[in-house]
Amino acid sequence: MKKHIKKLGILTSGGDCGGLNAVLYGVAKAASAYNIQPFVITNGYAGLYNLDTINPVPLDFDTTDHIRTAVSGSEAGHSRVKISKINDDQKYEKIKNNLKKHEIDALIIAGGDDTGSVVIELIDHGIDCIHVPKTMDLDLQPYSVGGDSTIFRISQFLNDLRTTAITHNRVVIMEVFGRYAGHTAFRGGIGADADCILIPEIDVDYKIVYEHFKQRFTERLDGSAMNATTYSIVVAEGTKGKDGGTFADSSSGMDSFGHVRLAGAGANVKRELSELAKQDKAYWADVFTRNGIYVPNINELPEIRDMIPGHLVRCGSTTPFDVSFGKQCGGAAVMLMLEGIMGVTIAGMSNGKIKYMDIHEAIKQRFVNLDDVAFYEQLGVCFGRSASSFMPEIERVTGEIERYVS
Repeated sequence: MKKHIKKLGILTSGGDCGGLNAVLYGVAKAASAYNIQPFVITNGYAGLYNLDTINPVPLDFDTTDHIRTAVSGSEAGHSRVKISKINDDQKYEKIKNNLKKHEIDALIIAGGDDTGSVVIELIDHGIDCIHVPKTMDLDLQPYSVGGDSTIFRISQFLNDLRTTAITHNRVVIMEVFGRYAGHTAFRGGIGADADCILIPEIDVDYKIVYEHFKQRFTERLDGSAMNATTYSIVVAEGTKGKDGGTFADSSSGMDSFGHVRLAGAGANVKRELSELAKQDKAYWADVFTRNGIYVPNINELPEIRDMIPGHLVRCGSTTPFDVSFGKQCGGAAVMLMLEGIMGVTIAGMSNGKIKYMDIHEAIKQRFVNLDDVAFYEQLGVCFGRSASSFMPEIERVTGEIERYVS
């Protein structure tokens, strides 16, 4: 049933990433095409709750024209606020009344699983919303705005680190975001030719990682005319230690959605490999001696460095793919609203079809497919386990083919 909409609100929520400005731009342009007035509700759910004291910002031509879609972050601003945790018994009525005061008929909300859970709460309280999937973690069911940009940044940084690593014959361990799903570590590592990728979906056997490192590092050193070598590891923050537990930053507590802030997985991998190398000093003395780099008590073992790029993987520039996908999702959300379709997650657009799904399904966490891992194990990448055999299914594809990561 078609719905008459005169004004709509757009807000972004959760962590920042690439593609969000493209969503704003897509909403603004599509709304203008259908004679709808779009408004930005600033600073996420905090702004939505406080619409009695602040005004939504009109997304007119001049404002939209200054949005740089190739820049990460969000012109609309964010806040980590869970509506249900606000100490106000009338919070939902307040939001509805404020939307009515500003004559906003519906909301388009871009965010990840936490944001999506709040969208469900708003819908349950009679507020019309559409959810645009956004998370650099890529753990929502459809492709999510920000994933490609983050993968590109991870790959870029790891490739850049190779220059300093090979200069000093170092092992480089890079710990990246992703919480309990390893998509960004997996794809980012593959994109940068990482030797080893450690993800939460696989319990790490450090002895297997050590033996893989030992072989690759030595082969490169022995085969180099310049006696130079390196070895690279990408580790997802939610990767488990030997006891099966994850590593948390105890000094930071929990965020407003009850998530423990993870940190330390990379440092743990460094500790494990360093200890195994110390137990193997005779081997390294022989390798370093024949390559002319052994110095007693000074240069006896491979140097292992860990680093965390942190927010650098979610800032800066947005890839063309995320710009395109963000614009599609923003524009498609407007078009779905006009058709009277509310309370859903945009899943993308291809071949002239707008696709959407139930929000409850969309925000269910998805993990790295271990068949994909097995494929790359055949190409020599270590994932901290004994390599699995890979027996692919063969399929001839006809008709429509999805053109985005799913």
